[in-house]
Amino acid sequence: MSAAQAADPATTSRTARGRLARFLPSRRDYELLRSAWKTDLFAGITVGIVALPLALAFGVSSGVGAEAGLITAVVAGLVAAVMGGSNVQVSGPTGAMVVVLAPVVAAHGVGSIALVSVLAGLLVMILGASGLGRAVAFIPWPVVEGFTLGIAAIIFLQQVPLATGTEGTPGHNTLLAAVESASQATMPTVLETLAVVAGVAAVMYLLPKLNRSLPASLIAVLLTTAMSEMLALDIPRIGALPHSLPAPSMPSVDPAALGGLLMPAVSIATLAAIESLLSARVAAGMVGPDGRPSGAYSPDRELTGQGLASIAAGFFGGMPATGAIARTAVNVRSGAKTRLSAVVHALVLLAIIYLAAGLVGRIPLAALAGILMVTATRMVSRHTVTAILRSTRADAAVFVITALITVAFDLIVAIQIGLAAAAVFTLRTFASLSGVRREDIPGPPVPGDEHIAIFRLDGAMFFGAAERVLQEISQVRDIQVAIIRLSQLRMLDATGAHMLVEVVSALELRGVTVLLKGVQPQHLELVTNVGVIRSLRHHKHLFTSLPDAVEHARSHVVRNAAASA
Repeated sequence: MSAAQAADPATTSRTARGRLARFLPSRRDYELLRSAWKTDLFAGITVGIVALPLALAFGVSSGVGAEAGLITAVVAGLVAAVMGGSNVQVSGPTGAMVVVLAPVVAAHGVGSIALVSVLAGLLVMILGASGLGRAVAFIPWPVVEGFTLGIAAIIFLQQVPLATGTEGTPGHNTLLAAVESASQATMPTVLETLAVVAGVAAVMYLLPKLNRSLPASLIAVLLTTAMSEMLALDIPRIGALPHSLPAPSMPSVDPAALGGLLMPAVSIATLAAIESLLSARVAAGMVGPDGRPSGAYSPDRELTGQGLASIAAGFFGGMPATGAIARTAVNVRSGAKTRLSAVVHALVLLAIIYLAAGLVGRIPLAALAGILMVTATRMVSRHTVTAILRSTRADAAVFVITALITVAFDLIVAIQIGLAAAAVFTLRTFASLSGVRREDIPGPPVPGDEHIAIFRLDGAMFFGAAERVLQEISQVRDIQVAIIRLSQLRMLDATGAHMLVEVVSALELRGVTVLLKGVQPQHLELVTNVGVIRSLRHHKHLFTSLPDAVEHARSHVVRNAAASA
């Protein structure tokens, strides 16, 4: 855009509208609807059935309650379907979010979650509007999988109180809380709840082998609930649920507690952004029944849509939502092509609230625990873990570190440490591939060549390798001319350029003439600004071909010999 165009109010207004349009729904979102509406309708009903027990389970496991999980699946699922950046993404409460919310509920109470949801949603929207959606591409695979493994372990451990029929002690150390809950279990309740968990797990593992199209989790819940009613088992149930969607309202804001909720909101927003973008990225590469990929997605619009979804869920008393890879995968495998399927999924859950809330309230909590325990075991495949552990020691270490930190400390801390570890190992690899090599002078030897040294810099000359290169070149003795070849240098940063200044200056102080050969065009401005060229004895000591540099070096040796004579 020219300066005149930038100053034109009409042009500025059109540009602003164009930027805003990237985040708004358009006809392109439904361009395949005419041919795909039947499959989208079927896919939406299928996903709604699959999402019902998961929404209830995630709500209960987070401490917010089954009602909040169901409301979030409806409200956030509908808003994200319309406003998000993926045509096939299905959003709602997820296991990763449960792991973050449980400590918040324990510390600040259930009433704080609606406000945290709104705050986190605003932060996610800001991330999307600022164009940071593409940053998820820089998260290494071992970090993602280690993070996922840690979440799976926490989700499994969080179900121990429900699986044993105990209240459970809220705490940040999930492992200790699970052990304490198991130790408080009493007979015969623990046998009855464990039987329900075992029944759910058996159905979820065996039914797909007979017919993969049946909703195994829903059937497992129906069967175990029916058996619990027939046997009149005295075990904890979901309890009363609303028969309608509550009216939206602004969450109450307590100024005294607001400061304590800001950091949890930041953690939740970070997690929501990462999980939603990873899910959308995976969904974009998935292939439907017709053999075609799901198509591209808009990372920035996905973040703004997910932010709006969490804000809307907070207004209705729900919890923060993210893109859900399990439900999204079911959506794609069912043939979904447009956003209609995700909208239908939310409407199916809404119909259940109005028509079947009483029946849903009789579901045993142990049945939900069984669903999440099975879901946790399926989050990371054995093949993936084996592949990472057999890849490289650095990647295996990053994977294990991220998983352990996730379980022992905090999800966001785990990602930070995982990224830091991956960066350290990557820099170490770059540094090992970078170095300096002394080469022989090409062609027949000439008297005086023993006073000329050719050094070739390879790989990346950056802060991780500069010191070692400086030491290796500075240790060379008994030479009069040093030719430093830069044509094989692929990367050069300010530290590497400064290292060249120090090398040239150190050699020149010892009376060694330094010639530079093959400075690449993309590095010329940097070496000039940092002072590499200025540190040479003469500005003509910059060459583009090695023969010319060798010829000039030999002339220096000859002149030095003549001067000595």
